[in-house]
Amino acid sequence: MPPGMIIPELPYEDVNTAADWLCQAFGFRKRLRIGSHRYQLTFGEASVVAIERKEPGVSHILVHIDDVDGHYERANQSGARIINLPTDYPFGERQYTAEDIGGHRWTFSQSIADVDPTTWGGELA
Repeated sequence: MPPGMIIPELPYEDVNTAADWLCQAFGFRKRLRIGSHRYQLTFGEASVVAIERKEPGVSHILVHIDDVDGHYERANQSGARIINLPTDYPFGERQYTAEDIGGHRWTFSQSIADVDPTTWGGELA
């Protein structure tokens, strides 16, 4: 199995094209291709699996990274559809959201401050 406790499986029309694009635009690395219907990709200590689309649907994925601005530049130059530009949020994160070639929404988040959740409406469980 690829690394990670939770491994999202994202459907695409063309798994090989999606794997290439995710590596180019978002910095994933190819781990394992299974036939023409599945591709395991890694990102640091985490993974995602591109799978053959069998039904319509869009996924939303949050990825924690070290450099939102550099990542945004790479994704933007690679043709990612940018939904939200890099923005600092009161909960201590800098984030941007992009849509990949399969219509999935990816939010990339960089921690920029250690903020008490009660100051922005959060509540520890």
